[in-house]
Amino acid sequence: MIPAVLREERQFRLLFLGQALSIVGDRITQIVLPFAVLSIGGSVADVGIVAASGTVPFILLGLIGGVLADRVERKRILIASDLVRLLVQLTAGLLLVSGHAQVWHLAALTAVFGAADSFFSPAFSGLLPLTITQPHYIQPANALRGMTFSTGSLVGPALGAALVATVGEGGALLADAGTFGVSVACLLFLRPRTVERGDPEPFGADLRGGWTEVRARRWVWTFLLAVLVYHMIVLPSIFVLGPVLMRDEYSGATSWAIVTAAFGAGSIVADVLLLRWHPKYALRAGAAALALASCQAVIIGSGLSIVLIACVEFFAAIGVSTFFTLWETSLQEHIPEGKLSRVSSYDYAASAGMMPIGMLLAPPVADAIGIHLTLTLMSVCGIAAAALCLSVRAVRDLPRGAVVPGTAAPAPAAP
Repeated sequence: MIPAVLREERQFRLLFLGQALSIVGDRITQIVLPFAVLSIGGSVADVGIVAASGTVPFILLGLIGGVLADRVERKRILIASDLVRLLVQLTAGLLLVSGHAQVWHLAALTAVFGAADSFFSPAFSGLLPLTITQPHYIQPANALRGMTFSTGSLVGPALGAALVATVGEGGALLADAGTFGVSVACLLFLRPRTVERGDPEPFGADLRGGWTEVRARRWVWTFLLAVLVYHMIVLPSIFVLGPVLMRDEYSGATSWAIVTAAFGAGSIVADVLLLRWHPKYALRAGAAALALASCQAVIIGSGLSIVLIACVEFFAAIGVSTFFTLWETSLQEHIPEGKLSRVSSYDYAASAGMMPIGMLLAPPVADAIGIHLTLTLMSVCGIAAAALCLSVRAVRDLPRGAVVPGTAAPAPAAP
C-alpha cells in the first residue's frame, strides 16, 4: 500500500522520487570507494584519509551552507549541488577506468563531493517541510526519506559488489554519476511551498542567529553532543575499520556487502514502523534508539560469523533509523522555518564535520591496541553518550510539535 504522504503530497512525492535513486548510487559508492583505494595500491591509512576528506568540508562550509539555505531558494542549492557531485563521480570513474587514478585524486574529488554535500544537506532539511501541506505528515516524510537510505543500504551493496565484479570500481562510480542526473531532472519540476521572508540580515548576524537557536534549546545542544560522539567515534567503525576487518578476516567486499545489506533491511523495518508509530516523546525514543545504534561497532568486531554479525546488525540498524528520523522530525516540528537550515547545519557540522577526526584516529588506535578492542571501545563511548543525553529532562520531556511551514514555532524549551 502506498503511504498516505506519497498519495496526498505531490511535491514531496516528486522530491522523494528524485532522491531515491541518487541515494542508492551513494550507497554503491560507500561500498566501492574503500576498495577502489585499495585496488590502486592504497594503504589502510589511505582508506581513512579518502573517507575523511569527504566530511572535512562540513567543518568549513556546513554553517555557511545553512545560512545560504535560509537566505536563497533551497531548490537552486540542491540542483547546483547535484550537478557538482555528478561531475565529481564522472571524473573519478573515468580516472579509475583509464588506470590513471591515484590516492590523492580520489581524496581531492571526495573533498569536492563533500563540499557540495555540505550545501545540499542543510538545504534539503529546510526544503522537506515546504513540500508538506499537512503537519502530521512531517514524521512519515522523514521516515520515507530514511527508507531511501535504508533501501540504498540493502540494494546498494549488492549492486556495488556486482558492479565491481563486472565493470570495476570505476564503472560503479560512473553509475552513481547517472543517478545525480535523475535527481536534477526531478528537482527541475519541483514547486515547493513559498514562504515570505523579510530582508536578510548581514551574513554574520544570520550565522549568529543559528547559534542562538541552538543555544536557547537545551534539547538541541544536548542531543547534538550525543550525535557528535556517535559520528566521531562509532561511525568510523563502519567507514574505515569495518572494510579493513572484512578484508583481513573475512571475504572482503562480499562479506561487507552481506553485513550492510542486513543493516539496510533492519533500517527498512524501522522506517515502516515510523510511518505509523508517533511516540508521544519523540526525542526520548530517539535517545534510547541512539544507544542501540551505537552497538554496531562492537558487533562488527565480535568475531562471530558473517551470518551472525549480519543478523545482529539488523537490530542495530533499527536504532539508527529510529534516532535519525525522530531527531530530524523534532527539529522540523520545533525550529522556525526561517532558521531551520541554520540549525540543521550545526547538526551536520557537529556530526559529519567531526567524522574526519575519528576516521583519521581509528587506524592508528586499531594498530596500537588491536582492531577488535578498538571497535568495542567505540560502542562503549557511544552508549555512554546516549545514556547521558537521555538523563537530561529537556530531552526526555520534549513534547511533539506541529509547525506549519512559514508560521511561528513554539517557544524554546526551557534551558
